[in-house]
Amino acid sequence: MNNKIFKRQVAKIKRNEDAPEFGFGSISTSNDQRTMNKDGSANVIRLGEPKFSIINLYHALVTMPWLKFNICVLLFYMIINLFFAILYFLIDSNGLGGMTYHTESEKFLEIFFFSAQSLTTVGYGRLNPVSLADSTIAAIESMVGLLVFALATGLLYGRFSRATAKLLFSDNIILAPYKNARFTTATNALMFRILNERKNQLIEIEAQIMFAYNEEVYGSVVRKFQQLKLETEKINLLAMSWTIVHPIVPESPLFGLTQEDLESVDAEFIVSINAIDDTYVQQVYTRSSYTWKEVKWGVKFESVISKNEQGITTIDLRKISSYQTAS
Repeated sequence: MNNKIFKRQVAKIKRNEDAPEFGFGSISTSNDQRTMNKDGSANVIRLGEPKFSIINLYHALVTMPWLKFNICVLLFYMIINLFFAILYFLIDSNGLGGMTYHTESEKFLEIFFFSAQSLTTVGYGRLNPVSLADSTIAAIESMVGLLVFALATGLLYGRFSRATAKLLFSDNIILAPYKNARFTTATNALMFRILNERKNQLIEIEAQIMFAYNEEVYGSVVRKFQQLKLETEKINLLAMSWTIVHPIVPESPLFGLTQEDLESVDAEFIVSINAIDDTYVQQVYTRSSYTWKEVKWGVKFESVISKNEQGITTIDLRKISSYQTAS
């Protein structure tokens, strides 16, 4: 925290531009905590939220992974069927016509599958309610089934219609030797690489890197943020890969810093990508972050682009994080 070079660089920036508010407040972090998780979610614990909220439930069902969503739908389907089967069994287990069974367990299975037929409004016809109680339950269950499957259809549509970016980020952010005619005072640069995991096209892609660090202010350690200027902030099309570069010029807050300096301020690099998905013609966003532990020094990325035997350009997604020692 007493690094003079770092404080001088930060002070130089502050004279021109105050550190922007990033929505994370000013609470300092420890070496074991990220500000932003790798998947782009904020690494905070929310207290005082309502335990049951329709909006939060809808958001969770629309955004959760497909495997988890399918399991939830299957469990909900089984629970509803089981609930109505128990009602049939307890209220009037003999109120269904056409049942064939020898034991009570077989009888319950017959009722359970009749419940499934009523819920889905399939109605094969072998089983049918013959008592007023079971007819009433079957009518209620059919109405519940229509409503539930309408909601499930809406959730499926919401999941399929929600445009999302599926980008691959390099595992590490690297600090490598750098030469560029536009940034003649930079000998090193901070960079990471992204690839589009899907076959769709992303256009008008914009990138940002936010540098987060701890700083001592009036005797208290607070979290500060600085936006790093990039070599290229926007490209028209992400057809292959894009290496996003921050040239470390004398005006950069990273100028002259070592790995120990980044560790001392618990440095983190929060990256944000936004683009237009040409399939949905909608804006999509994705975020990730790199801590000082994930900065690799003196290396360079290996190329992911090559040509096959027919001379066609190929891109190897498996090499997104591959790097080698810089010569």
